[in-house]
Amino acid sequence: MAEFVMKDLVRKAGREDEFYIESAATSTEEIGNSVYPPARRKLAEHGIDVCRPKVKTARQMTRSDYDRFDLLIGMDSWNIRNMRNICGGDPEGKIVMLMDFTTRPGDVADPWYTGDFEATWRDVLEGCQALIDRFNNCV
Repeated sequence: MAEFVMKDLVRKAGREDEFYIESAATSTEEIGNSVYPPARRKLAEHGIDVCRPKVKTARQMTRSDYDRFDLLIGMDSWNIRNMRNICGGDPEGKIVMLMDFTTRPGDVADPWYTGDFEATWRDVLEGCQALIDRFNNCV
């Protein structure tokens, strides 16, 4: 969800040319699968199409992602632990939690276990908006 929310916010801000946003899994369970249908429906409720310009399928994060990206954002502490393991550490301090950009640091609500995609939507939107606000303050 966060990939598509962030892309939507960046597009609405007219800053698409300044960002490259891509998500990757830190585990292998969903590799090759498209966006989970309840997540796709929640995003569609807010006018976000996950199939534009093409259908997104899950890929595994790789060690080379650490060099490719300026920032690597995890949704929860389990993601962060996996990301650091995959990347062999975090010497440049690029690995951060999304909610750490907000006034409510911690984990994004995980709908995989709760089924509460509304709570996840709220966390992701708040985190992505806080992140884009931080970038706006750097300009």
